[in-house]
Amino acid sequence: MNNNSAASTWDAFCGYILNYAAANEDFVMVISDSLPGAEVFDTLPEEKLSKASSVSSLILGAAGYAIAGKKPWLISDSSVITAVGYGQIREALAIPSLPVKIVVSEGGLCRGQEGFSYNILEDVSLMRTLPHMNVFVPSDLPSFVETAETAERAQAPSYIRLSRTPLPTFTDEMGDSSVPRGARMLISETGVTICACGTMVSQALKAAGILEQQGIGAEVIDCYSVKPLPEQILLASVRRTGCCVVAEEQSRIGGLCGAVAECLCATYPVPVRFVAVDDYFVGSGMPEELREYHGLTWQEIVSAASQVWALRRR
Repeated sequence: MNNNSAASTWDAFCGYILNYAAANEDFVMVISDSLPGAEVFDTLPEEKLSKASSVSSLILGAAGYAIAGKKPWLISDSSVITAVGYGQIREALAIPSLPVKIVVSEGGLCRGQEGFSYNILEDVSLMRTLPHMNVFVPSDLPSFVETAETAERAQAPSYIRLSRTPLPTFTDEMGDSSVPRGARMLISETGVTICACGTMVSQALKAAGILEQQGIGAEVIDCYSVKPLPEQILLASVRRTGCCVVAEEQSRIGGLCGAVAECLCATYPVPVRFVAVDDYFVGSGMPEELREYHGLTWQEIVSAASQVWALRRR
């Protein structure tokens, strides 16, 4: 379910991190000097803010702070850091398992008009393949806060993909939100499981409303932890419904779609459909136009849900 307030996960991050910085002496932010809106962090003390002009400087600078015992948050303006800096992320952060939080402010199709170079929809896949790396794609303020707290406890690097697209704040049906879970049940039904993350959660909820009118109850899971995957929550739902749709603003290869498919294939095989970007690069266009063109819509989720529901495991 959702309420009427709307804000981006980037807005959620900005509010959270300033309070976090004030409360943690060892905090340091390593930030791209090209980051739009970076002036919001100018209130940070000089010793807690380090600006860098290159991907290499961001990654190696954050690694150095972590080795020195600080709590570094690396802030990049786009997912380009995962493509250009993959080797250095692997060598400098993942292999030594340094607790650096990598935050991307405009993930997915947020910068769609800038074309192939910035529409990097394999970033979640790339980061998920790295041993030690945690991967999160929150959808709103509550899921971001839980993501940040989980990443802070982890003695390993974390990749957190944010969006500047305003989205509703959702409420869950699973009770105590203070218990780290990695996912939230937003609607609990028994017809079809819809597992989504990031911007696709709001589309999943719209689809659930249409499916209900068609007599198919949808169980909507906001799966903001892609790695580690909250397998018990997912499996409990799929055992009730017997089928699953996975929706993400990412390549269908290796991200949440891949994680869910791997889990279900190994544990409880059921019919599954993906609502994600097919295996090709995405050109330029306005974000909403690209989402519609590539089928990242509630209509595609309804279609996929109808297909798997007809084939559901009984």
